[in-house]
Order: sequence, then C-alpha cells, then structure tokens
Amino acid sequence: MSGNIYGYVRVSSNDQNEERQIIAMKNKNIPDEMIYADKKSGKDFERPQYKKLVKKLKKGDLLYILTIDRLGRNYEEIQTQWRVLTKEIGIDIVVIDMPLLDTRQGKDLIGTFIADIVLQILSFVAQSERENIKKRQAEGIAAAKKRGIKFGRPAIPFNDGFYDIVLSYLKGDIGAKKASQMCGFSQSTFYRRIRELKTKNFIK
Repeated sequence: MSGNIYGYVRVSSNDQNEERQIIAMKNKNIPDEMIYADKKSGKDFERPQYKKLVKKLKKGDLLYILTIDRLGRNYEEIQTQWRVLTKEIGIDIVVIDMPLLDTRQGKDLIGTFIADIVLQILSFVAQSERENIKKRQAEGIAAAKKRGIKFGRPAIPFNDGFYDIVLSYLKGDIGAKKASQMCGFSQSTFYRRIRELKTKNFIK
C-alpha cells in the first residue's frame, strides 16, 4: 500500500481510555502527527479532528482505530461512516481489537461477506451496550431521588429540574449542550456534575 497511515482516537469527556488508544497507535508505528484525537461525545458526530481527518483521507490510505465504536455511538452511524470511508473515499480500515475487521484482508467475495457480517454484529452490540449503560445510569439517579438522597451544596446550585434534565440526557433524549443550557451551566460544569454523581455511585 502506498497511501498514508493514520490513527483515530476518540474519548468522551468522562472517558479514561485515551492512553490505551494512543498506546495501540504507537504500537502500529503511527507518528504523532498522523494521529487525530477528539475528546467529546460522539452522540452528534460533531467532532473537529475527525472531520479534519476525513478531509485529508484519500484512496489507498490506511486508518487504524482501536474499537469499532470509535466510528460512532449507534448502529447507523457506524455503518454510515464505514461505508463513507471504505466505499466513497476508498481507504482501508483496521480495527485493532477485532482482527476480522481489516479491509486489507479477504477482498474476495467471501472475505467481504464475512467482514460485513462482523461489522453489522459489532456495531449493533456497541449501540446496545451504550443504551444499556444509559438505562442503568438513569435508573440509578431515579432510585437515588426516590430515596430522598441529597447531593450536598455545590458551588453553583442545581436547577430545580436538574435531575429530570440529567435523566433526559442519559436516555439520549437531549444532547449535552442543550442539557447544560437548561440547567444554566456551562458544558464543563454540567459534565462535572455528572462526574460528582458517578463519584457518589448514584450513576455508573
């Protein structure tokens, strides 16, 4: 392959696995300047570094990602991005944690068929796991509210509807930007409040 080799890393504001992804890229001998990293939610796919990377990609390039859910946070997003990258742009993708998802291999009909099946299964699992996590978080907050648990006096007081807003956010009904605006917080403060809830084990 004569194209360039890139790596893409994505972590959410509360995610701590950035180092693992970076190490995986280093193990593939990808230079720092060829690694693009976003640290924000993939919910709306508004990720500046990803967009910059896609604009640079050209046919024959190779992209490494650690896991399939780095491409999106639900089934449709993952499938769409995979199609755009491999079919429309014409690059190869290697999913490090899933050797079967290496488009350099098995370019015959059977190999492509197997890769497509694996992609569909993994993207579905990624979406299901995210939905389950959100459900468990929402149930944790609801249970804490029912028990009448108080969360202490923060430097910035909680909006009267804070917990309902958080529940809507965790369910995926609203995004972080809208949720923080409804609470009267900046997004960084909103994320900090979420971390406080996690620290107190009210959400996972």
